[in-house]
Amino acid sequence: MRELSMMTEGLGLTRERLLEVDVHVRPGDALRALREEALAGLCTRPKELSPKWLYDERGSQLFDDITRLPEYYPTRREREILEAHAGEIARISGADTLIELGSGTSEKTRLLLNAFQAEGLRRFVPFDVSEAFLRDAAAKLACEYPGLQVHAVVGDFERHLGFLPRSGQRMVAFLGGTIGNFKPAQRAHFFREVADGLAIGECLLLGTDLIKCRQRLFAAYNDSAGVTAEFNRNVLRVLNRELGANFDVEAFEHLAPFDEANGWIEMQLISQREQVVRLAALGRSVNFARGEVLRTEVSCKFRPEQVEAELAEAGLHLSEWWTDAAGDFALSLSFKR
Repeated sequence: MRELSMMTEGLGLTRERLLEVDVHVRPGDALRALREEALAGLCTRPKELSPKWLYDERGSQLFDDITRLPEYYPTRREREILEAHAGEIARISGADTLIELGSGTSEKTRLLLNAFQAEGLRRFVPFDVSEAFLRDAAAKLACEYPGLQVHAVVGDFERHLGFLPRSGQRMVAFLGGTIGNFKPAQRAHFFREVADGLAIGECLLLGTDLIKCRQRLFAAYNDSAGVTAEFNRNVLRVLNRELGANFDVEAFEHLAPFDEANGWIEMQLISQREQVVRLAALGRSVNFARGEVLRTEVSCKFRPEQVEAELAEAGLHLSEWWTDAAGDFALSLSFKR
């Protein structure tokens, strides 16, 4: 569904801007997906949920709080790279259209937008699954950047990447280290989809968190203030609200260890006792043994050669690689060849 809206603002002169919104998520899609995934993930062993269910309104606010914690470095490190290299990224990309996947509030993207405008940016395409959130963010950006066409796309990474606008010379940005939430097979599929949607000479800007001291990794996901623990347990409140479940939220302990074999942080909720949870909307009950783990997220950490190899497998040639001063986080620019 496509919608066009005209907005005006008095700035001495009256400016008229075009804000375009494509909606590919139908009402009820999220709830249907949650039901299917909860049935598949909770009624088998090991138990697992997709990390996307962590991000209701409360979860999104908690994650924003996490990004400001002293232990959580990725957001600050990525911003450091963008502040230092956004102009260079804009020049090398040659793009007049910037697409951001999982744009959220597009806070960090403003650094890119400012740099790209100096290089002739014509259009910004924020892509996110939350329609209300995206509409609000897109409208604000259209007001902040009066000469810029804002074409928002409401969609899901897993189903709607093929609906991204195709005109212009495009750069796709996938920031925040979100790629780390994809397991290897999911990443390979995602990279292929992105590459298949790009024309020759178009590019992907990718944010990846790098392998580092295990103590620092552990601290980033097990903060002393307990904010990440509250964020993790919030998914149980989502299940209680949306599926009529009766999880005792406090009967689960948060732990996020580093899995050496897989190279990822694994967010876990550990049942502190034997319990039976009713999922009323599914007509099912779920048994938890004492000490049983419900995995809610993985966050993969990368080595440079691994990133380059995975991109190459999808047909993307890594051209540029930037890190923060401490070498904690990386942005890479890869072209479709």
